[in-house]
Amino acid sequence: MSTLTITTIQSNLIWEDKTANLQQLQQKIDSIEEKTEIVVLPEMFTTGFSMKAKELAETMDGETVEWMKMVSNKNGIVLTGSVMIEEAGKYYNRLIWMLPNGQYGYYDKRHLFAYGEEDQHYSSGNKRLIASVKGWKINLQVCYDLRFPVWARQSFDSAEDKSEYDVLIYVANWPERRSHAWKTLLCARAIENQCYVVGVNRVGDDAKNIHYSGNTLVIDPMGQVLYHMADEEDVNTITLSKEKLEEVRTKFPFLNDADEFTIL
Repeated sequence: MSTLTITTIQSNLIWEDKTANLQQLQQKIDSIEEKTEIVVLPEMFTTGFSMKAKELAETMDGETVEWMKMVSNKNGIVLTGSVMIEEAGKYYNRLIWMLPNGQYGYYDKRHLFAYGEEDQHYSSGNKRLIASVKGWKINLQVCYDLRFPVWARQSFDSAEDKSEYDVLIYVANWPERRSHAWKTLLCARAIENQCYVVGVNRVGDDAKNIHYSGNTLVIDPMGQVLYHMADEEDVNTITLSKEKLEEVRTKFPFLNDADEFTIL
């Protein structure tokens, strides 16, 4: 059975300083010694969770997407994280899934954080992105999406004995003051969807005096924590096992009993 190796980068983002953030993140990526296949960066990795979309957003032809193409190709990795993007006069908190050959997919954050006025500056997405690597299916979401389980809910084809996805990734700027919810909901998403969950958060303080404790997590399909790091920068590489995943789903075929649903 296949494996999938993922590197998570928990970084202290420099407030609204694209050049500095790209430099430090490239150094962290270039320092990875292990063979890895996917590198996951936090939400809004070039700026922090800023509402200055009009001033700071780029297009899909801009510097950050070109940087992602270069780094992905140079290191032979899939590179993902979210950035501010302007398109047709609208602004999106957009997760980009960059392949080494320069092709990419993207996901626009569905649930905008109205408590932080994100909905006043960005437009909401309406389509999920499930990517594929080596036969693994990966559902990609952003921060506040974590609080809405329907958007992540696994569909299951009992006739073909196939689940919709195998790994659920969240990239985030999730404040320390609500870290209990972050850790609890990540574990819940793994258990209810019988999948691996990877949650990558930032650390440090932003210009609004909001503190981020990281708590980047990798969780197995039973809800057991395989990796957890809080309060400091860290680059961690972990290998996931498809055999372990299939063993859990076979031994505990709970998805067969799930309710049918349609996302409108």
